[in-house]
Amino acid sequence: MTEPTQPPHDEPHGGALGSRLNWLRAAVLGANDGIVSTAGLVVGVAGATSDRAALLTAGLAGLLAGSMSMAAGEYVSVSTQRDSERAALAVEKRELREQPQAELEELTGLLEERGLSREVAREAAEQYTARDALRAHARVELGIDPDELSNPWHAAWASFLAFTVGALLPLLAIVLLPADRRLPVTVAAVLASLVLTGWSSARLGAAAPGRAVLRNVAGGALAMGVTYAVGTLLGAVGV
Repeated sequence: MTEPTQPPHDEPHGGALGSRLNWLRAAVLGANDGIVSTAGLVVGVAGATSDRAALLTAGLAGLLAGSMSMAAGEYVSVSTQRDSERAALAVEKRELREQPQAELEELTGLLEERGLSREVAREAAEQYTARDALRAHARVELGIDPDELSNPWHAAWASFLAFTVGALLPLLAIVLLPADRRLPVTVAAVLASLVLTGWSSARLGAAAPGRAVLRNVAGGALAMGVTYAVGTLLGAVGV
């Protein structure tokens, strides 16, 4: 009887999975920011005027300003993180050169803290050190993969694209639809998209989606309600 073929075991583990989830979560949150901020802006302008050109101008300005701000913020933040990682690696490299025995003891202790016996931890530490001491200490002691340091350009582009994709939904809805339908359809589309991003962010964080969706939708609805009220008031007084 032929044995059943076992499927290949290609499930991602450890840092690769964590990194992928972090990128996905950042993308979802970036898109969510684009949806809420742009929706609040164009709905507020729609409260003051029905002029399509004014709505398009405001929406595009908000989209570009928001996406560039997100990209710049991510670039600065991740650049700082990468500089810190490089500095920590430089310190570790110097310590390994100047105090190899102390570093070996430190690595042994760290492996013991992870549940290995003293003998096994010592043997593993010696093998790790012989193979690549810096990489071993970077991963076990610092939680850093020297081959995959944070990339600020990747983070900046990811944030830029995520925000832009999210912002396009309310912008296109408010601009392309007829005047009598643009506001209710835009609000409905925005709330539906916030349900999706709230559910996605909760699932990526292994949390129950109910409260996350409710918070997301309530926040978006409040933002649109406030900006629409302000826009209507300003439009009524002719500002």
